[in-house]
Amino acid sequence: MSKQVFTVDEIKRKIEQYCVYQDRCHKEIEKKLTEYNLIPEAKEYILLHLLEHNFLNEERFAKSFARGKFRIKKWGKERITRELKFRDISSYNIKTALKEINEQDYIATLYELVEKKNKLVTEVNLYKRKKKIADYLLYRGYESRLIYEALNTIQ
Repeated sequence: MSKQVFTVDEIKRKIEQYCVYQDRCHKEIEKKLTEYNLIPEAKEYILLHLLEHNFLNEERFAKSFARGKFRIKKWGKERITRELKFRDISSYNIKTALKEINEQDYIATLYELVEKKNKLVTEVNLYKRKKKIADYLLYRGYESRLIYEALNTIQ
């Protein structure tokens, strides 16, 4: 099967649709553009077009990413930061994105997760039990200081 050939305008429209469907970061767009085997000038032209017409906005991407991962996957700030850095998002945009997370909701979610995990862990030894819950929350990306405060509520 031969590869389909598209004009630069067709690719531009496809990438616009890709961006409209969900906020994307530069890295995702560049990866998508690589699939089309474009010459560097065409890639630059499309990227510039996306930026100028606000299809590609890193700050908006970072904010929606942080909100979504916290609300849906209940990730902590450290995990969100790690994932955004992996996507080459600037420190400024990461800080801005983390402000999207309400502090009371954040703490409430952490305590909710502690409670939920505490019911699921079958370990009898209290210290081992707390260790398992702490490991789970660290993986989720919560700050160790907050985790240990929350774990002190477990009897």
